[in-house]
Amino acid sequence: MTPVIRPALAEEYDEVARVWMNSWASTGIEAASDALLEKLRARVRTDVTNGWSLYVADDRGRLAAMLALQLPDCNLDQLFVAPEYQGKSIGRMLMAFTREHLPNEIWLRCARENEKAWRWYEREGFVFEREAVSPMTGHMMKYYRWKKEGAAR
Repeated sequence: MTPVIRPALAEEYDEVARVWMNSWASTGIEAASDALLEKLRARVRTDVTNGWSLYVADDRGRLAAMLALQLPDCNLDQLFVAPEYQGKSIGRMLMAFTREHLPNEIWLRCARENEKAWRWYEREGFVFEREAVSPMTGHMMKYYRWKKEGAAR
């Protein structure tokens, strides 16, 4: 059965943070920890308050992935698939969902060390724009843009 993409519920925010942490830890860039989980729990709540449209991929009550969009900025802010669901086309499903909501242009950023992710974004048609250090995390970030053929902006 294919997971269903739907808006995240407030009572799921802690589990969203856990999916985010476990997926991030699966990159090998940072280890999972109670401190990281607490930081991500706080970020989820703050960023939803500040305008995130937060979605989950729901696999019969189990969260397979999280997706955060900032629609006014055409920004795909976070896309994380739980490690046990990686390699099962859920990322592609979330990207198709993102393109439905942001049909003309999408901006995103990705940690430079997360080569698996940025190579995937490049295969998905995103074009590298620039690099800059994230003031929030201290990681060097790669910034990407996807623009629909012929779309004006």
